[in-house]
Amino acid sequence: MTPTEPATRPGGPQAAAVRPPLPVKMVVAGGFGVGKTTAVGSISEIEPLTTEAAITEVAAGVDDLSHTPRKTTTTVAMDFGCITIDPTLKLYLFGTPGQERFGFMWDDIVEGAVGGLVIVDTRRLDDCYAAVDYFEHRRIPFAVAVNAFDGKVEHSLDEVRWALDVNDRVPLLVFDARERGSVRDALLVVLEQALARTQA
Repeated sequence: MTPTEPATRPGGPQAAAVRPPLPVKMVVAGGFGVGKTTAVGSISEIEPLTTEAAITEVAAGVDDLSHTPRKTTTTVAMDFGCITIDPTLKLYLFGTPGQERFGFMWDDIVEGAVGGLVIVDTRRLDDCYAAVDYFEHRRIPFAVAVNAFDGKVEHSLDEVRWALDVNDRVPLLVFDARERGSVRDALLVVLEQALARTQA
């Protein structure tokens, strides 16, 4: 074969062009310090884009640091990362800021997303009510992922579901935001929810 001849498979037709993976947007949400930035960083195949800023004395007076005493930064806009699920699908992950005062940004961040992963710290369930309500009211498929801080959770999944008043159709699971495989499995649950909604 000369350099000008088209590439062909032996005995077959000209090779088909390889299609790029389908881009899919997903949101990682939750309250302050629940592990959103950690989750995006754990799974992203690129260096994640973060908008972390130092926690000032003023912010420390507003945000509850009692359960995250070693936390020195916070997301003030969003986190961004991506992961190729398979040759046909690529997830683009957008992490929301956790503080209520940045809630005005949520509509822009969530627009076009197929679903959301709401991360929960069972020590501070109150902090995730707003995220759960957001996805419920906008009828966006989502799953609730309880982050196992120090390898444990404070309450059972049944207790968490009752406390959050989450519909039985919403998946509820335990995961570790630091472990790539655990984050991947949680995101796949959201994808399954989104696909089921589309088929319905």
